Amino acid sequence: MLLRKIRVFLATVFFLGITLLLLDVSGEMHNVVGWMAKLQLLPALLALNVVVVVAILLLTLVFGRIYCSTICPLGVWQDLVARMSRRINKRKKYAYSPALPWLRYGFLAVFVVLIVAGLLGIASLIAPYSSYARMVVQLFQPVWILGNNGLAYVAESMDSYVVSSAEYGVWNWIAFAVAIVTFLVVSILAWRGGRTWCNTVCPVGTVLGFLSRYSFFNIRFNADKCTGCGQCAHGCKASCIDHKTQHVDASRCVACGNCLTKCKFGALHYALPTRNNTTSGAKTLDAIPDKGRRSFLIGAGFLAGSALAQEGKKVDGGLAEIQNKAVPSRETPLTPPGSRSTRNFAQHCTTCQLCVSECPNHVLRPSTDLSHFMQPTMGYENGFCRPECTRCSEVCPSGAILPISREEKTAVQIGQAKWIEKNCLPVRDGVSCGNCERHCPAGAISMRPLNEADAESPMVPTINPAVCIGCGACEYVCPARPFPAIYVEGYEEHREK
Repeated sequence: MLLRKIRVFLATVFFLGITLLLLDVSGEMHNVVGWMAKLQLLPALLALNVVVVVAILLLTLVFGRIYCSTICPLGVWQDLVARMSRRINKRKKYAYSPALPWLRYGFLAVFVVLIVAGLLGIASLIAPYSSYARMVVQLFQPVWILGNNGLAYVAESMDSYVVSSAEYGVWNWIAFAVAIVTFLVVSILAWRGGRTWCNTVCPVGTVLGFLSRYSFFNIRFNADKCTGCGQCAHGCKASCIDHKTQHVDASRCVACGNCLTKCKFGALHYALPTRNNTTSGAKTLDAIPDKGRRSFLIGAGFLAGSALAQEGKKVDGGLAEIQNKAVPSRETPLTPPGSRSTRNFAQHCTTCQLCVSECPNHVLRPSTDLSHFMQPTMGYENGFCRPECTRCSEVCPSGAILPISREEKTAVQIGQAKWIEKNCLPVRDGVSCGNCERHCPAGAISMRPLNEADAESPMVPTINPAVCIGCGACEYVCPARPFPAIYVEGYEEHREK
């Protein structure tokens, strides 16, 4: 069937494009397929990308849930797992199962309540694009980098530098655990029942499923040609076809076209309603409980309204092992330039971790704080936020980090450096240092005597808050261990010099 081949082709293009975008550490893939991330519904909604949101809604109202089977990477992942399951167990057959609206709308209600409560990070645990992105970044990207570095090693041994080696960012066991659980739950459900996650848990699937009840094109029966063989239901991974009553639940159908190829009698059509076709859309609409409709409308209203690196640097002169830096306790977390404020970042970040994957300085890592769970936060143990780098603002699809130029970034103050006297080496050990002054790209640090009246007084840093941009270079290069003598405290509202 031509329509099915077109859908499979587009699904392959989107799935590979988004996967390569998340795996890539060079930043080159963003120039080619970065737009695909901005076509995901939740990021587009949070970014107030009206064109994309309206286009997806209109697409659903016309053609049904082809977004779920073509554009959504988690939906395609479920199809791949389900296909593998059927390849191994060739006798496996799907069967119609009644919808569970109380469960679907229950998950949607919880999702909306969490967003309204300001807990978007926790809500995003069941968001489709974010879930797939975390799986790729946490589970598959390390393997990708390992293979890339293997190729780079082979190429270098042949005096070729076509492939460059890369480093993985900051490993976080909580983010890894979340990705593992998501991977197992989604994959097991897909292995056993096809689109179970998509049609039961996913809030985007529930919203688009409600709209698809009204779509112009749907899978429909021709009662005169149907023999009741059940092959269509056996091939439906959404379990939404009841061949006995010739009924297709349009809210769960993702228009994959499998049933059309299974039917040998031409009894199924993807078309507009006609007098000769059983109007499954009308049946489905009549079957919607009033409570389910009200729950959906209330939920949709709320939803729309809440718009192992640096290993080579751990020895000193190749002799003494350097103690790892401890993470300083910050009263206010640091958010990237372009995010404007901690509040804006928390309200728009879908925890897809694309910025974490793309950060070349390994500054961003998932937060373990429940109020910002899995949303990236900044730390300067393995690098600092270079003033010339704007990669995270270029790739963010949800508006959590707005585009910012290099010139604008050098004037944005995301925080201020703080000096801790007791940790400073000139005070603590009586040795001269000055690393923070030498490496400050903003020129915000100067050295002065600790005691102006004492000529032998050690030289310590003084910080000009009007110039400091909070890039963290001073914190990164500070040799004090385990806690640095200088660290950056974040601003809730970013400032401009």
